[in-house]
Amino acid sequence: MRWTLKPTPEVEHIKDFANQLKVPEKVALLLLQRGIDTYEKAKTFFRPSLDDLHDPFLMKDMDRAVARVNLAMQQGENILVYGDYDVDGTTSVALMSSYLLSHYPQVATYIPDRYTEGYGVSYAGIDYAHDNDITLIIALDCGVKAVEKVAYAKKLGIDFIICDHHRPGPELPDAAAVLDPKREDCTYPYDELCGCGVGFKLIQALEQQKGLPVKTLVPYLDLVATAIGADIVPITGENRVLAFFGLDVINTLPRTGIQALIENVKKEILTITDVVFIIAPRINAAGRIKHGLHAVELLTEQNKEQAQQMAAAIEAFNAERKDLDKTITEEALEQIQQNREEHRKTTVVYQENWHKGVIGIVASRLTETYYRPTLVFTKSGEKLAASARSVKGFDVYEALEACSEHIEQFGGHKYAAGLTLGEHQYDDFKSKFEEVVSNSIDERLLIPEISIDAELNLEDITPKFYRILRQFAPFGPGNMTPVFMSKNLIDTGYGKCVGADELHLKCTVTQPGTKVQIGAIGFNLGEKCDLITHKKRFKAAYSLDLNEWNGNVSIQLKLRDIQE
Repeated sequence: MRWTLKPTPEVEHIKDFANQLKVPEKVALLLLQRGIDTYEKAKTFFRPSLDDLHDPFLMKDMDRAVARVNLAMQQGENILVYGDYDVDGTTSVALMSSYLLSHYPQVATYIPDRYTEGYGVSYAGIDYAHDNDITLIIALDCGVKAVEKVAYAKKLGIDFIICDHHRPGPELPDAAAVLDPKREDCTYPYDELCGCGVGFKLIQALEQQKGLPVKTLVPYLDLVATAIGADIVPITGENRVLAFFGLDVINTLPRTGIQALIENVKKEILTITDVVFIIAPRINAAGRIKHGLHAVELLTEQNKEQAQQMAAAIEAFNAERKDLDKTITEEALEQIQQNREEHRKTTVVYQENWHKGVIGIVASRLTETYYRPTLVFTKSGEKLAASARSVKGFDVYEALEACSEHIEQFGGHKYAAGLTLGEHQYDDFKSKFEEVVSNSIDERLLIPEISIDAELNLEDITPKFYRILRQFAPFGPGNMTPVFMSKNLIDTGYGKCVGADELHLKCTVTQPGTKVQIGAIGFNLGEKCDLITHKKRFKAAYSLDLNEWNGNVSIQLKLRDIQE
């Protein structure tokens, strides 16, 4: 592991800011590192408010979108809410359809089949709309590149409103409205919304036009928070406000479907991390194993018993997904070794019978093992389809652009993307991708990095410090959980390996010259146990959390790594 210490502002600046806010200097340091350098910014950060949300009409085409929705309702048109099959897409469809249905009955939903239609707007979906006399499609989390498909729909008399957050191509679709804060001609103040976030801005605009405040839409924010966590967008600015209030809904009055998913979770307060690892995989499992509409149906179901039955079915899909993910990961690791590709700069693997629904998860698992840009391919109809994952600091989307002569279609973000190509293109693509990455990646990016916010002495870790630290949540990209480093640590003598295979490290640490002792747990650090024996001094990189045991609650170090 590569430890890097973040730049530290000037000492006088830290002291002045700490005095101004009446907080410990280490807290002031963390705030300044996050660009929070005034009292007003700190107030906004620590006390998120719905008043901090931007006027939705600042988004390009919002007036056109609102006018077209209102016209459809006035004219009695049939509306189709269309979204991608992942968490962002299915939560978007649940949000938009349930909102519209509370005002207007002629609303249907559509999620494309992952296997027969693939990602984004499909001709099959447009034909379905045409067959059912639908004249307006609201596409969420997709559509900004669907130029030809939107043109096809227009010939059939069907308008599109697109709510997307992906990078547009050189030409925008000829839609009634294209809502995408990443449009070059869009001056909306915040461009990191997820697809569900853009959908939320549309319903906010519809409410605002009626003279209603945004607080009337708070019950929809459990969906938005789930999408923000699952889509790994920055939890800054508007996303921070939406996630903060969305988590409050999840923890106090979640919709029936989300309640059914979390009722067996033995946690009083769910964090954004719990959303990412508990709620999101289950919603995703429906689209991966069966069909994304199962997730939409669960998220819009109001009957408790029905929701519990649906949640049980989704739990079964998730169990199947876990089994597939484990098996395919093992086969992929074996393939890398058989091909003697352990020392390449990229991982590219392919097997035609791998389940398309889990190749993205497998790509993430392989990235954890070899830590390099990774693609996992499978057969999809006549083509090969792949999921790409990257390492911190490397733009896999740009790397794929450089290989575009060997790709038929691709889309995505800096760290995650998807693509299709012909089987005959696979070998050339694999060679070109290795060449592009080898020539452009900084070698240091191939070593996992622990980015450390600040060095602490154990005496700095007080209940007050931890209470303030908890108010930095919700954590995520752009506002990650603070990671600290402490030197000259000594185990008090009871350190040991724990767990079924003694994979984990548990100890209590102190520092010379202090009486402070703090418990520490290091998952998958059991192999470093010898570094702490016989009173050896070591340093640790860690975050802070609470340890609850036999009714006692104490602050503990959650170890990321230890070194001599």
